[in-house]
Amino acid sequence: MDGVISVFHSDPTESRLHTTRSWDFISLLEANWDVTRANSREQLLNQAGYGQNVVVGVLDSGIWPESESFNDLGMGPIPATWKGFCEPGVDFNSSHCNRKLVGARYYLKGFEANFGPLDPTINFRSARDALGHGTHTASTAGGRNVPGAAAIGGFGVGNATGGAPLVRLAMYKVCWNIPAVKGGGSSCLDDDMLAAFEDAITDGVDVLSISIGGRTGKPYAESGIAVGALHAVKRNIVVVCSAGNSGPDPFTVTNISPWIITVGASSIDRVFSSPVVLGNGMVVEVRIFIGQSVTPFVKGTYPLVYASDVEIPGTTTSDTSGFDRRCFAGTLSPALTVGKAVFCWSGDTTQALEVQRAGGVAVVLGNRYNGVGVVGRPYLIPGTVILSGGKWSVYRYTQNDLAPTATLTPAITLIGGNTSSPTPFMAAFTSRGPNVIEPNILKPDITAPGLNILAAWSEAASPLRVPSDNRVVKFQIDSGTSMACPHVAGVAALIKAVHPDWSSAAIRSALMTTATANNNLGKLITDVVGNFATPLQYGAGHIQPAKAADPGLVYDASYEDYLLFLCSTTGNLLDPTFVCPLILPSPSNFNYPSVTITKLTGVVTVQRTLTNVGVGNATYTVTVATPPGFSVTISPATLFFSATGEKQSFSITVQAMVIAPVDAFGWFYWSDGIHQVISPILLSV
Repeated sequence: MDGVISVFHSDPTESRLHTTRSWDFISLLEANWDVTRANSREQLLNQAGYGQNVVVGVLDSGIWPESESFNDLGMGPIPATWKGFCEPGVDFNSSHCNRKLVGARYYLKGFEANFGPLDPTINFRSARDALGHGTHTASTAGGRNVPGAAAIGGFGVGNATGGAPLVRLAMYKVCWNIPAVKGGGSSCLDDDMLAAFEDAITDGVDVLSISIGGRTGKPYAESGIAVGALHAVKRNIVVVCSAGNSGPDPFTVTNISPWIITVGASSIDRVFSSPVVLGNGMVVEVRIFIGQSVTPFVKGTYPLVYASDVEIPGTTTSDTSGFDRRCFAGTLSPALTVGKAVFCWSGDTTQALEVQRAGGVAVVLGNRYNGVGVVGRPYLIPGTVILSGGKWSVYRYTQNDLAPTATLTPAITLIGGNTSSPTPFMAAFTSRGPNVIEPNILKPDITAPGLNILAAWSEAASPLRVPSDNRVVKFQIDSGTSMACPHVAGVAALIKAVHPDWSSAAIRSALMTTATANNNLGKLITDVVGNFATPLQYGAGHIQPAKAADPGLVYDASYEDYLLFLCSTTGNLLDPTFVCPLILPSPSNFNYPSVTITKLTGVVTVQRTLTNVGVGNATYTVTVATPPGFSVTISPATLFFSATGEKQSFSITVQAMVIAPVDAFGWFYWSDGIHQVISPILLSV
């Protein structure tokens, strides 16, 4: 039929949710850790009116409207451009919306078509949040300032706030709990998301924050997010998405359309230190291992056993060495476990629950990932996670000591200089590039805080989100690129408030070209094991909001530019009214704020165009940090802009040397003495 772009299966297994200190951390990073200069955020908030005339739409699992993060005390009238409304449903009506939460809708036709009628015991047939995820992301992007907020146990106590505290929020609930008999978990259907996109566009949102992702490499025309986002960008709506949590493997990044801002996750300068002390007083040596925890408990000493020594015979799953005992559900013997602390080689909630089921009184978990960076969970029994470097020592202790014990120490919050440097580091789980559809476009675009982030939570969702957990919390610590995405969405809302006439591409460019690839030590951002990370993990770098409001120059792009990009890559399957030209440009020529050229042979030249968004009579000169093994020439090396809005183009000519690495990374930046417009370069042969 006319108007049909594509027909594809709305796969119920495809798309999943990617799941206080962070804003202070961002300000300090931007000020190079000089506290006397760390007021740039406040200046940007004042300049943007705290985002009060901008509407951020959130596609997620719903919202808990009673949270203090969504109060409208002192807020002015809703912008006249807003056309949305609050859809009534179970435990939700128009009175739950206000001048802060200006819209709330829900979409479940696709969900019910796949999973049958909604189960009212685990879902609300309304925009009310039963998972917690949507409440968390919405408050991260635009929650009000809430003094004294903390997770269960008082962890992370302080002022909880969103990136744009006075921004208007609109929730589009597209994700639902799946009944246990049908696999459990949650799902977000493509057809439901497409319906939400269309309503959000009509309602008048300015920014969309989407912490949801599907299969890596899913074609644009078969992705509800890609199709919906292109429709939104056509109407100049900024679309920000999470990169996914399938790291540290390469080629795992999702939401890779060039019209989407794709966000990776990195750490902040806060840890919840909970050391584990081994030793029973009968031995000379007492060993202390670094641990982290967000589980509230009192100090206790327990008999310590290794999982393999208390297993039900024939139930374990281990690696070929036989040491990798992970405490999977149903593997521990209650007769051998009761009253003891159990050391599980690695794990998370599943392992802690198994120890509890078998009668264990505490759990020591090896970190799921090598290196630093622990994903905090508030377990139901005393528990702490030790870093991977200490796992073998703990294992040997349990095997060689006659009466091994473990003393678990309640966690304390360490911030700034008291934590382990360097920071930020890239979270182990954050999905990596290269881009599997079009490797000549760098993804992710940028990184933001996504490890152990405190934000508002649904009071219908327990902290562990399991049936045995009946605790109720107002705030929760959670991790994922889901948490990083709304940080960038909140900043994008502020930039939109300061520059309402900028295109979504200009805002993306401003965010990327002002980002930093350096940590608090002034060195390149690292991964969890201390190796230098690359743009395939952090894109252009870590967000610096105040600098993004004044980038000097931007790499702009129009809706037609995106269609031309499609013509030269997968083919234009998204807008049949646009006719592809006979001669197609290289995807590397797309006017993106980064430069990626793969399968490089001979000499290759690509073009970029910069638009002056600063003052007139500005002269910019270029500096190049050439990727090793390649030559890079930029011409002209000086650009002069006589007026605001003027465009100037330049060429980038690259060539591999005789011996060139498979992949190499570098940078170039344009500077007028005030601004630095920085772009990463990725080259491969």
